Amino acid sequence: MDQETLHEGLMDAGLTQYEADAYLALLERGKAPAVRVAEDTEIPKSRVYDVLRDLEEEGYVETYEQDSLHVRARDPTDVLADLQQRAERLLRTADEIEERWEQPGIDDHKITIVKRFESVLDQFREIAGAADDQIQLAASPEQIEKVRPALRGAIERGVFVKLCVTTGPGDEHLVEEMEFADIATEVRHRHLPAPFTALLDRRWTCFSSQTRVNDRYGILVDDLTLTYVFHWYFQSALWVTWNLVYADSTDGSKREYANVRECICDIAPLVTDGIDIPVTVRGFDIRTGDDVALSGRIVDIISAGTPTRDDGSLTLTHLAGQATLVVESDGTEYGIGGRGATLEDVEATRIIIETTDVTDRTD
Repeated sequence: MDQETLHEGLMDAGLTQYEADAYLALLERGKAPAVRVAEDTEIPKSRVYDVLRDLEEEGYVETYEQDSLHVRARDPTDVLADLQQRAERLLRTADEIEERWEQPGIDDHKITIVKRFESVLDQFREIAGAADDQIQLAASPEQIEKVRPALRGAIERGVFVKLCVTTGPGDEHLVEEMEFADIATEVRHRHLPAPFTALLDRRWTCFSSQTRVNDRYGILVDDLTLTYVFHWYFQSALWVTWNLVYADSTDGSKREYANVRECICDIAPLVTDGIDIPVTVRGFDIRTGDDVALSGRIVDIISAGTPTRDDGSLTLTHLAGQATLVVESDGTEYGIGGRGATLEDVEATRIIIETTDVTDRTD
């Protein structure tokens, strides 16, 4: 280490410029009269005595009388211990700052921009741990493994987890090696890379672009309307156009939906054929906000689009406007809508169809 760097290090440790000058001079000489220290440095003679006494109080030197005031450097053991303790505190402080930096808390901000992907993952894990209804996630196999415990906990609580596994060229085989039973309700495979996209309980969005080195950032959204925009991105680009590779209701005796439009896409031909479809709906009254749980049968579908196929099937395009299930329960008909329902009686958070005739329609 050169003299200048050592001098800066001593000042970083709390010494003044004159104190650092005097101490370095004494390290070279070992001991010297106070006047000689002033001559070897640029310390004014009128200041050197105060400087040396300050150094003595701090444990760097000791003074003694020998015709005049003399000074010598002390055994550096204590000084070194102090410097090492300071260094350790600084390292701990640096580690703590790094840990806290851009680790966003759940607060009143609707949109938060972060620079580290780990911040997005941390936020996802935190929100997923409290999710009650639904998680929609698009992620690479590596990213999924990082959040697997959070997904497993959500499945154990009965949360509906829609998982889109995204892979690049040559990585398709990774999907075949993955286990989904404990982390997902439904899984689709997108054969193209995509941003990390997560939607939780219709309110939160965790999004991160990881496609280019100079374009890595994350967006955290706490807003129903903005998350709804991401929801349609997820549905159109990351979900309905890709093949289903796993579903937890493989026996066909019961099919659960967290999205009313997907439910309508599957059952529209059955309703057209007059098939009786038992259903259980959980959600809330759009006027009062009270929780609603009702069981009955589906008697009609109201949609803005008109079926263009002979079997009466509908696509998500047909359902971009109104999409309503009409359910008869205990002699009363209820309109069941999806998120943001305004024309219906109930906004559904979970729809459970008990029939063996529901087929998967994704187009």
